[in-house]
Amino acid sequence: MPATPNKQVIFAKIPTGYPVPGEHLKVEESTIDLDAPLPEGSFLLKLLDLSVDPYMRGRMRDPSIKSYSPAFPLGKPMTGDTMNVVIKSNNPNFKKGDLVYGKTGCGIFSEYAVIPKEMEPYFEVRNEPKETGLPLSNYVGVLAMPGMTAYVGLLKFGAPKKGETLYVSAASGAVGQLVGQIGKTLGLYVVGSAGSDDKVEYLKEIGFDDAFNYKNFDNLTKKLGEVCPKGIDIYFENVGGQMLEAVINNMNQFGRIVACGMISQYNREKPEGIHNLMQVVAKRLRIEGFIVGDSQELKEPFRKDMTQWLLDGKIKYKESIVNGIDQTPQAMLDMLQGKNFGKQVVKVADL
Repeated sequence: MPATPNKQVIFAKIPTGYPVPGEHLKVEESTIDLDAPLPEGSFLLKLLDLSVDPYMRGRMRDPSIKSYSPAFPLGKPMTGDTMNVVIKSNNPNFKKGDLVYGKTGCGIFSEYAVIPKEMEPYFEVRNEPKETGLPLSNYVGVLAMPGMTAYVGLLKFGAPKKGETLYVSAASGAVGQLVGQIGKTLGLYVVGSAGSDDKVEYLKEIGFDDAFNYKNFDNLTKKLGEVCPKGIDIYFENVGGQMLEAVINNMNQFGRIVACGMISQYNREKPEGIHNLMQVVAKRLRIEGFIVGDSQELKEPFRKDMTQWLLDGKIKYKESIVNGIDQTPQAMLDMLQGKNFGKQVVKVADL
């Protein structure tokens, strides 16, 4: 059998600002022999869906700079959350036809990939879509790292109490839209912000009590005071910079700031400063960052709860899906620039 074309998304160059498709992120074509014998313990995956997420910008760095997630190796395929199907296996734990989740930072952005025995811990059989009927794309988003980030961040670090006010920035994104909806199930007053009027309308449709387009207001401190008249008890932080400063001005005493991300700062060569941190002392605020991978004890409760909420229609999840692995670099840029609407997914192939 002739070799099969095998496109891969390659990390080609370290960006200083936004990653440019074709320069920093490239799609390159190689070939693979799908009939070649597999070494013992290995299995062959066909990529179906992949996820691009904000944290990946932090992996586009010099490997000498240490962080919670390893740098992408130059000249190698990028990695992230993926859903795949086993097309051939020499491993009893991964059978032909199994759906396989490439865990966060580990799924390979390659149309086909042979996974050796030593890489087995980074992949997980997830055949649930065959029973639930939920879209495969959900399993790299709402039922994967972004969904668990919302669940863990709000429940574990936000410590919500019924009747409190929750404010979510980047609220129409992969994580924010879920934080707000979970907050409503807990009896919170939920306010969100987003970067376009249609995103704001969507937030109101899915149950946010109020929402606003931050681009329409120069004075964010004043606007937050209007939409959160009782002050803010929990801030789910996705943006940073001027937004964080405005939120601190509106936080209630003993408020909690759950630091999930700061997307407004990722592509700046010089990040913005925050000038009112003395209020953290005066208001006895708690600012706590978290990485979802540290909370594995909540993985099974999250999957159970979120699956049921989706099946019951209590949670709605907006996705932006583009077709073809060639679209991955542009999808990454669109996500970082906020041009997408909801969770950004690349559909690579049909099951």
